[in-house]
Amino acid sequence: MTGVPTLTGPRVILRKPRSDDASARLALGTVPEIAAMFGASRDEMRPMTQAAANGWLRRLADHPQAWIIEHGALIGEIRLDHVDRRDRRAALAIGILDPASLGRGLGTEAMALVLRHAFGALGLHRVSARVLAHNTRAIRAYRKCGFVEEGREREAALIDGDWRDDVIMGVLDRDFARSQAVALLAST
Repeated sequence: MTGVPTLTGPRVILRKPRSDDASARLALGTVPEIAAMFGASRDEMRPMTQAAANGWLRRLADHPQAWIIEHGALIGEIRLDHVDRRDRRAALAIGILDPASLGRGLGTEAMALVLRHAFGALGLHRVSARVLAHNTRAIRAYRKCGFVEEGREREAALIDGDWRDDVIMGVLDRDFARSQAVALLAST
């Protein structure tokens, strides 16, 4: 399993994956609304199986900077991908998998915890993210953490027969330090 530290916020805990997370992932299943925010078309959606849940857990466990997002129970995952120590940058990816946890600020809190770790312990200068333009909830959360839109890839994803834009976002260490999300973590 990964050697990431446990990160604790006011409402969420980010921790390394453990073996019982596959069962929790299986129980969350595949939610069409959530899958569409990740870029899946309805005809590509498959029910979650034990094999798929095990594969999901294996990918996270083998990832050097991946956490389970826990709010009483597993609600999602968050990762720092492509960590580049020389240029002091990485890419952030997050997935809230529990529909009851959407729109409650839990994803924003998880991102803030990972960004505090990225800009603090890891000494990074920049973190980027890609998000589908129709995922306005995620874009709002990224903005709360200091991300700004840096560009757009027009018609980069084909979802349910419609072309969708990808929004390219980025946050610098100084942007995060001035963000709304820092206040959210002030007590931790």
